[in-house]
Formats: sequence, C-alpha cells, structure tokens
Amino acid sequence: MKKILTVIGARPQFIKAAVLSRVIANKEDVQEVIVHTGQHFDHNMSDVFFEEMDIPHPDYNLNINGLSHGAMTGQMLEKIEEVLLKEKPDCVVVYGDTNSTLAGALAAKKMHIKVAHIEAGLRSNNIKMPEEVNRILTDRISDLLFCPTNSAVKNLENEGYPNLDCRVYNSGDVMLDAAFYYSKKAQKPRVDLPGRFVVSTIHRGENTDDVRRLNQIFEALEEISLSTPVVLPMHPRTRSCLDRLKYDFAKSNITITDPISYFEMIYLLSNAEMVITDSGGLQKEAFFFKKHCLVARDETEWVELIDHGYNMLCGANVHNIVTNYHEIANSKTKLSFSSDLYGNGEAGQKIYDRICEAMAD
Repeated sequence: MKKILTVIGARPQFIKAAVLSRVIANKEDVQEVIVHTGQHFDHNMSDVFFEEMDIPHPDYNLNINGLSHGAMTGQMLEKIEEVLLKEKPDCVVVYGDTNSTLAGALAAKKMHIKVAHIEAGLRSNNIKMPEEVNRILTDRISDLLFCPTNSAVKNLENEGYPNLDCRVYNSGDVMLDAAFYYSKKAQKPRVDLPGRFVVSTIHRGENTDDVRRLNQIFEALEEISLSTPVVLPMHPRTRSCLDRLKYDFAKSNITITDPISYFEMIYLLSNAEMVITDSGGLQKEAFFFKKHCLVARDETEWVELIDHGYNMLCGANVHNIVTNYHEIANSKTKLSFSSDLYGNGEAGQKIYDRICEAMAD
C-alpha cells in the first residue's frame, strides 16, 4: 500500500486538504497520514470542527506555534523529520505558503521523498512577504507542482521550471472543489444582518501594523457604509490595533462581528453585494460566489481576477477604494462570472491521479 503524508498548519489548509482527503478515503490501495504542525493555534478546532467540515482528524499534532519565523520553521523541520522516519511515506503533500508548507517540503526533500506542492506557482512579486519566500522556496524543491491557474503555470515557465527535474500541472483550484462541496452547509451568522450589505475582512500585517494604511482603509469602509452597510468579521489583530487607536465606529454603518466560521463566511459571500478584503483566499472565494471584490493590497497573487475585471486592486487608499466601489455598484454592465479560471471543481481527483502516477514510478 502506498502512503501519502499531508502537512498542514492553518485552518484554511485543513479545508484545502479535505478535498484530497475525500478522494483518498475512497481508495483501498492508498493510505493518508495527516500531520498538523499547530502553526495557527485555534481553540475552535475541536472534534466538532472536524466532524462538521468532514475533515479527517490529524494523526499527529506537533503543537508548534507562537514563535518567530525562524524558530517555528526550525522546530517544524525537526519534528516533521521524526514523523517521516517513522511513517516512511511515498509522497509528502504541502499546501500554500505557510511556514508549515516550507518545513514539510524541506524535511521530505532532505530524505529524498517526493514532494507535491498544491497552490504552486503563485507570485505576489513582493519578496518582503514571508508567504512569498515560503512559496518560492517550496516550489523550487517540489517534484510535483499543482498550479491552480494558467497564470501560475506561466510564472513557473518564466522562472525556468521546464528545465528542472519536476512536473508542472494546471490542476485547477482545490478551493473551488471546497466551495462546491461546502456551499450546501452555509450558516447564517448569529448577528443581525442588514437587508443588503458589503462584507469585508482586514487582517494582513502590512495593513494592521501601519497606522496610515489602517486609517485609510477604515475611512473608506465608513464612507461606503453610508451607501451600503458593511459587515466586518473582526480579526483579533485588527481589533487590537483599532483599540489602540481608539477608533470610533459610532458614525458609521459598519456591523462588527467576532471571527466567524467558514460556513458563516459562505453565507455572507452568498448574500453580499460586494467584498472588500486583504485576504488572499477571500479574493478568490468572492469570484466563486459571483461577487466583485475590492482588494486592499498593493499586489495580489490572483492576477487573473484583476485582468478579467472581476476584482479591483485598490491598495490602502480611500479614494481608490471608494471610487472603485461606486464604479462597480453603479455599473450597468454585469459580468457573468462564467469563466473557468480555476478549473471545473475536480482538482482533487486530478491531483490524486498525478500523485499516484508519481508514486508508481
């Protein structure tokens, strides 16, 4: 029996990994071992979380969190290596761009175990982002690179990957598979929602740690809320920064909620008129649910959404955010959102098939 070892460390990665796990669960000749590094410690990841999400419980929980990037990655590398020595997998699968991703890939590569990187080829072209460093290094040492988009494939081609000893595939995006699967489980958040609203999330350090940028974004949200109420699930980092600034929402029409579940976010996306976010994942999910998105960042990995006019890159600028909001809200031309930019919702099966081919070599 062949064995796949999956390394994950953040809640979004559990959702992505669940797509492939559901495919593996139906096979008799492949076993999956799941390692949770503990990178994002989350009290909500209880037994109920795994049962509701139809996600397999981790076989190992390394409980590594709350450290600097170097210390965290180093400890993960050490502990994952111990698991690999014990389990002896045929392939290690990593997702995205976290420290867990890089540590899992490094540990496997040093032991000559095949590495499959899901969400390969993405580039923000901002090397100051830890995520950019992680994804570039992980791509370089991976044997199987599963790209979610054509633009990700082109990034790897431009970097010379056709000349390297690896295989590059456009598998489509596993998060589209997840959106299809979980959309039927959407749950209304336990908060009074306005009849029509914009949903927003702001949490990236580049925005929360910069007083000027944070003020610009929330000034824009306040102005927009006078036209359309804004619902904003508040990340703890953002709340802490706003509390220090003594930010006053009294004059705005912004509904602040505590962090919400994935099912609740699906409900908000399904019912919102637009999305304003600095989240990488939410930019894409807005498209999955046929909603325009204003991106409060200076660059994005999901360039195809900008190129096709579904999303607008606004930075942390009041004028840009507000102007683009009104441009979309008042536009008489409605895009169909019918483009298959991220595949057809069968990425999990495609990835599984290619991994099995590689393990058989």
